[in-house]
Amino acid sequence: MSRLIAGVDVGGTFTDLVILDPATGAVRLAKVPTTLREETGGQAGGVLAALDQAGVELEAIGLIVHGTTTTTNAVLERKLARAGLITTAGFRDVLELGRRTRPAPYGMTGSFTPVIPRDLRLEVPERMDARGRVLTPLDEDALRSAIGTLLDRGCEALVIHFLHAYANPAHELRAAEIAAGLWPNAYITCGHALLSESREFERGVTAAVNASVQPLLERYVSRLAGSLAARGYARDLLVMNGNGGMVPAQSVAAEAVKTVMSGPASGVMAALATGRRAGIENLITYDMGGTSTDVALIRQGRAPVSNEIEVEYAMPIHVPMVDVRTVGAGGGSIARVDASGMLRVGPHSAGSDPGPICYGRGGTEPTISDANLLLGRLPAARFGAAQDAVREAFATRIGAPLGLTAEAAAEAVLRIANTHMAGAIRMVSVSLGADPRDFALFAFGGAGPLHATALAAELGIPRVLLPARPGMTNALGCVVADLRHDTVRTLNRPLDDLDMDRTHVILADQITEGRARIGAAGIDLTDIETELSADMQFIGQTHLLRVPLPDATPTRTDLQARFEAAYHARFRVSLPTIRANLVNLNVSVIGRRPEMDLSRLIDPSGRLTTATPASHRPVWFGGWQETPVYIRETLPLMPRIEGPAIIEQMDSTTVIHPGCTVTGDSDGNLIVEVPHA
Repeated sequence: MSRLIAGVDVGGTFTDLVILDPATGAVRLAKVPTTLREETGGQAGGVLAALDQAGVELEAIGLIVHGTTTTTNAVLERKLARAGLITTAGFRDVLELGRRTRPAPYGMTGSFTPVIPRDLRLEVPERMDARGRVLTPLDEDALRSAIGTLLDRGCEALVIHFLHAYANPAHELRAAEIAAGLWPNAYITCGHALLSESREFERGVTAAVNASVQPLLERYVSRLAGSLAARGYARDLLVMNGNGGMVPAQSVAAEAVKTVMSGPASGVMAALATGRRAGIENLITYDMGGTSTDVALIRQGRAPVSNEIEVEYAMPIHVPMVDVRTVGAGGGSIARVDASGMLRVGPHSAGSDPGPICYGRGGTEPTISDANLLLGRLPAARFGAAQDAVREAFATRIGAPLGLTAEAAAEAVLRIANTHMAGAIRMVSVSLGADPRDFALFAFGGAGPLHATALAAELGIPRVLLPARPGMTNALGCVVADLRHDTVRTLNRPLDDLDMDRTHVILADQITEGRARIGAAGIDLTDIETELSADMQFIGQTHLLRVPLPDATPTRTDLQARFEAAYHARFRVSLPTIRANLVNLNVSVIGRRPEMDLSRLIDPSGRLTTATPASHRPVWFGGWQETPVYIRETLPLMPRIEGPAIIEQMDSTTVIHPGCTVTGDSDGNLIVEVPHA
């Protein structure tokens, strides 16, 4: 704790760096454009550029935690390594058949491409039943032949995915042992090792994604770790997992799929830490960046971790991840009028190169950021050279086809974007049985504070919590995140038939495994906590409901009662005559790190004693209004500002709508009270 701690987040547009001194609370920040081109070092080049901008010697840094989008982008863009799959005879098409859903719910259009193509999915004779009994022994000669075929077809990674391996992994383990002697690298994934779950489609997709991103992640992390070491960094590089925990770089590729959603998870961790210090336990996190918007729900100060997330159509990745929902609305989202005359916003983004028109890098398509500039919400001093081009784009591309002025066209773009984002917030709150009015909106990302008060008013959310550094929050999450290890074990037995002694042993083993993994990280901790739960359902149902457990020795009666209570709380229905089925046991072991002092994220030496506007400018709120502009770094800790107002800072700009009131807290966060009719 005597050395500096660095958190770095690679986003779609910018790479952010926060370096915090635990002894003094002093902070250094850096923000540079994300680099993707290999000739500039790929994403690793952006990380190194941010460290250079911060001006800190790497020898002085004791810990670097990295949130990466490498695996997320690879999955969403299907830029994957070539992987092959060996499965039980008769089941090669499981990844394609899926759950008999359609890409477009209404109609028969749409397409779907499986993670691993059919010619790289091979079958071998073997079979277990659902109780783990051998029906057909593993044909080892057929296995060796299949491995050879996949190598001849250029596969770099291998998936071994046998039916019912969650009940008895003996065949998968033997196949992996044979493959280790034939496969030229360590990229061998067994389905049961990642996900001991009964659903073969979800288990197979999870394993396939893991194998397909393993080589990409290892190459990236190895390059970055090597570059850091060459510059004098002598410690482990830790990588943020999608569950909000961390894993050493040298072992991250073994379970590469767990880093999907790494970037969004770090933002939720920062929200947890900030909300805890601010005394606000119920938060809806709203992260609007340059490419997309991520939304999550924090209840009673706990991270919303789920192992049933589908990152896109037919892409269920069933490892524990922070439950974040994403919509394609970011500052760079492109607005257009389609062939039917409808105004569309997103999901295509201008990215960071060329970016929105206002970046001045050659962009020509109007975006959400351009709309905010045209309406006076972004500072003309920073983007003034592009103002004429922005106005022309909205007048000709949006306004003319719709019969609107440039300003009205820009306002329409913002309203549609806000509707998309409000829908995501409703989806993540109402679908989980939560009323948005019982929460505060935690708005961050470079563009989040521009839209936060408008969204809160639309959704009936009474308060908005704006962190000190909204545009750097994901990087801050890497600094403050705890260690976390999650395990899932499938039992899939009716509660009446459940062996309770075996259940208690499994829970105890999961706790022991988690504590061992947390201890092996070698990070200073103040405490180690465990969270236990069971995934349950009524017999005959398909959906699962997560039920918290008080300890590792629950009774049968207690499990039934807790499930019925959880079911009633979610659906307001009681079904006392139907018995429950216990599907999974979940254990999360959390290593609590020492609390960080976040009061110096904004340098206190620059604060004024009163909230004094730096300037005024016209801002569009349904019409032009002369609006005071404040500089965030000069605001007192406890300001009082009446809307309308604009609050500018290095990493973000905040729009305070008319009628809202702004106050603050001792960490420099701003709290906005939003009126409602």
